Amino acid sequence: MAGKDVPPRWDRKMQQRLARGEAAALGELYDRYASLVHSLAHRVLGEEKAADTVTREVFAHVWEHPETYDPKQGPLRSWVAGVTHRLAVQRLRDREEQQRRERAEWGGGAPGAEELESTVRRASVAARADYIVHSMPAPLRAALELAYFQRRDYRQTAVDLGVTEDEARRRLRLGLQLLSTAHDAGRPPGHDGHGGAV
Repeated sequence: MAGKDVPPRWDRKMQQRLARGEAAALGELYDRYASLVHSLAHRVLGEEKAADTVTREVFAHVWEHPETYDPKQGPLRSWVAGVTHRLAVQRLRDREEQQRRERAEWGGGAPGAEELESTVRRASVAARADYIVHSMPAPLRAALELAYFQRRDYRQTAVDLGVTEDEARRRLRLGLQLLSTAHDAGRPPGHDGHGGAV
């Protein structure tokens, strides 16, 4: 059995293929993670066009710097999410700073650095929650979707999923516990400052 710190075989092979400059590897990586990258970027920035731009930037970074992925820091998925988070937050900060300068030029009140950081924190928590929901096991995600988006109670959730009420409660509790970690760091899992500069 592989050790806990050994990345999945697909991750290692993908990094090697990218390092060799295999365009097909980038295509596979894009197919696998583009929706995650776009979703995280959109969650942070709130704009389709900006999310499209960040998505292109993320895959350009991955293509140009595959060596910055450190398998010891976690799975490739988390590294890609971390790169996305950093680029999206930087774009959000740049946009907010530009808007602040424009308001100041026109004599309007400009929000301070504290308000900007608050905006960035809220966007980061939302992106992390989105990442967690999309990364959690399907049974937990299905229970949360039924309970919170379709407003089912745990009894109705159990019936809809074909499980016992105790199992429905367990899935909801675990899903909520995972989701509660979204406030822990305000960034995608695996993002700890490692994984290469962008």
